[in-house]
Amino acid sequence: MTLSLWFVFFLAVQVIHFLGTWKLYQNAGRKAWEAAIPVYNVIVLMKIIGRPTWWTILFFIPIINLIMFPVIWVETIRSFGKKSSIDTLLVIGTLGFYIFYLNYTQTLTYEPDRNLSPDHKAADTISSLLFAVIVATIVHTYLIQPFTIPTSSLEKSLLVGDFLFVSKMNYGARVPMTTVAMPMVHDTIPMTKQKSYLNWPQLPYLRFPGFQTISRTDIVVFNWPADTVYKFRDRSGLRVDKPIDKKSNYVKRCVGVPGDSLSIKDGLVYINGKELALPERAKPQFSYNVAIDGKTPIDFEYLFKDMDVTDGAGFINEARDTLFVSALTAAGAERLQHVPGITSVNRIISKDVEDGIFPHINKWNRDNFGPIYIPQKGKTVALTTETLPFYKTIITDYEKKDLKVNGNEIRIDGKVTTTYTFDQNYYWMMGDNRHNSEDSRYWGYVPENHIVGKPIFIWMSWDTNGKGLGKIRWDRVFTTVSGEGQPQSYFKFFLIALAAFFVGEYFWKKRKEKKEL
Repeated sequence: MTLSLWFVFFLAVQVIHFLGTWKLYQNAGRKAWEAAIPVYNVIVLMKIIGRPTWWTILFFIPIINLIMFPVIWVETIRSFGKKSSIDTLLVIGTLGFYIFYLNYTQTLTYEPDRNLSPDHKAADTISSLLFAVIVATIVHTYLIQPFTIPTSSLEKSLLVGDFLFVSKMNYGARVPMTTVAMPMVHDTIPMTKQKSYLNWPQLPYLRFPGFQTISRTDIVVFNWPADTVYKFRDRSGLRVDKPIDKKSNYVKRCVGVPGDSLSIKDGLVYINGKELALPERAKPQFSYNVAIDGKTPIDFEYLFKDMDVTDGAGFINEARDTLFVSALTAAGAERLQHVPGITSVNRIISKDVEDGIFPHINKWNRDNFGPIYIPQKGKTVALTTETLPFYKTIITDYEKKDLKVNGNEIRIDGKVTTTYTFDQNYYWMMGDNRHNSEDSRYWGYVPENHIVGKPIFIWMSWDTNGKGLGKIRWDRVFTTVSGEGQPQSYFKFFLIALAAFFVGEYFWKKRKEKKEL
């Protein structure tokens, strides 16, 4: 929905609210017109039902307002004496339209001094749960969200089984575009294959100001641009596209920012003609062929475990003279060079054209690619049939323009053009595990409106191959994702602070008890 459509929708909601409640406002000693003024009508309603004015803010926070509406419907009818279970079921079951019925068919008596405390323990429990869900949803949506790492594309920096806290604030929290959805659930209802959201209505893209911009080499969480719903299909059997904020969450390293010229040469990334300098914590990995003499015994299982090779530990070919390792750092390759029985270690570099490489012009491969321009908001590029494959998805899918091509003639929104100006910024995301990562090399640019947040903290790391307490990677618990030097665990400091808190609380209570005596 565009902003103009949202304005119409908002006005329609205000009209419905006025028609359904104006008599109730009068019965409560207010003016009928007060039910018609946007925002002000909610402030007045909070006074009528005896709830704090700041609750008004919650009505304008997507997803949170879905929780608040039923609460206010119930609170409204109870303020006019309708407190039975049947009344509660009717107002919730009719999505609030039961208030319309009461407004026009009954003379209601306003109870300004009604008891706001829950009538029984069950009601108190429900009230507490609703409050907890609201707070958790606000934190989850606008501040910090937990994620897990399911794949090895950022191996060494982020391991499979890492549990992350991702900050929404660093790059600016994105307002949910999908306005009707289950709180704290992504695209699927847990333990079912049902969608957790409705496709309509959709908010336009809006983002709060952040306190930093995405920099080259930042690790970024984003919605996978190429993602579509495979398990949800319409009756015709066609695939159904997801809303932007319900596309699958990916985490990669940003290696190119808006305005960059990017190329890949023999697996190394070059930005504006210079090799990209990666931070110390980044450890790019490639596939290697390791030649062995076949005579000297080598305990590869122990060797790879000692080298912490956790992805693609390798296999020996039928001739038993070459070991293939799919993910090895430069330091790991250097170490293998000095192992008795290993005659050579050679990095595998793709030379031939590969299928599936962006922009699908059968020209490049995963190790030798580009140069390409990474689009920047407001910048203009020449548009020809040769350059169109780079920007076609941007024009049609991300920026929703009508594109038609007739021979060498390109029309956008009905007008013949030879240039295109971008509406938003784009980024180039890649995994450090270069030969085991589905990233921008395959599906292209990541639009700014797909950016979710920045991983900042690993609070737990779980190794499925470990045993007992060995499943927990203790050296990764409470470590930061970014920063200078190698990661350092702050878990012991957390335990010390926790112990100090409980000891301090114990002595504070003892001191309080002595004073009371």
